[in-house]
Amino acid sequence: MKNLILPFLAIFLFASCQSQSNPKIKVIAPKEFKAQVVNKDVQLVDVRTPQEFQEGAIAHAKNINVNDAKFKENIAKLDKKKPVYIYCRSGGRSQTAAKIMVDLGFEQVIDLQGGYMNWN
Repeated sequence: MKNLILPFLAIFLFASCQSQSNPKIKVIAPKEFKAQVVNKDVQLVDVRTPQEFQEGAIAHAKNINVNDAKFKENIAKLDKKKPVYIYCRSGGRSQTAAKIMVDLGFEQVIDLQGGYMNWN
């Protein structure tokens, strides 16, 4: 019985790790993120709450709250063919947003590693 459980466990772990990675979602370090967004004409989205956004945000970012009921409707207004740079406070909500965006047909989502907390 043990000989049967181990292979199934290995397959399950491999499959779950594979499902979490998506070639359309790229998480990049703050230095690289800055180089790609500062003084550039890019689609930059802060997925935090409006209150968090008002307390500080990356210049020229658009606030589209991932927890808002109209997130899908609002994010779908962006150009799905162009890269979209996203961030949240620490990286969790932006990963949720990235997965939703890929499901909506976005071709490339670039996420700030560690979120706004790592920006400065």
